[in-house]
Amino acid sequence: MMKRALWQGLVAGAAGGVVMTLGEKVEQRLTGRPDSHVPARVLERLTGMAERPGRQPVPVNWAMHFGQAAVLGVLRSVMAHAGLRGPWSSAQFAVVRLTNDQILENATGVGAPPTTWPRGELVVDLVHKAVYAFVTGAVADALAAADGPGPGQRHAAVRPGRHADVGPIPRGDSYGRGR
Repeated sequence: MMKRALWQGLVAGAAGGVVMTLGEKVEQRLTGRPDSHVPARVLERLTGMAERPGRQPVPVNWAMHFGQAAVLGVLRSVMAHAGLRGPWSSAQFAVVRLTNDQILENATGVGAPPTTWPRGELVVDLVHKAVYAFVTGAVADALAAADGPGPGQRHAAVRPGRHADVGPIPRGDSYGRGR
């Protein structure tokens, strides 16, 4: 499972990163908001690269932006393979995505806590990260579904009172129990 979760997560995270970026570019055209160079500054500080004042190099910015998106996609893929699928799981993952950003940005001294941000800036960031999380989740869920229900889904299907969000488990399920 872990091998599939790895490559599927990288694909799902990259897809989420691309869709988030396209949404950001549309939003920036409409609002006039400039590009953020925070990802580049974070990567420079994490790796000990020489920091450049002002505008950051685009390749460094993209490396952190898409690298973070792809790597975090692996976690969402593991969630999907475990049976944590659907919008609820993608909403949980959105919190992880936001938390990851804030840890890296604040630990490196590049960012400030979101409670200090202008509300409009906070809303924009939340919307873009939610887009990433839900697109990444949809792709991860679709790829994991090819392997059938995850362990959590199988467990829910055989427990009284649980809502199984998958089809019926055939006789002789993975728990060795008939129905």
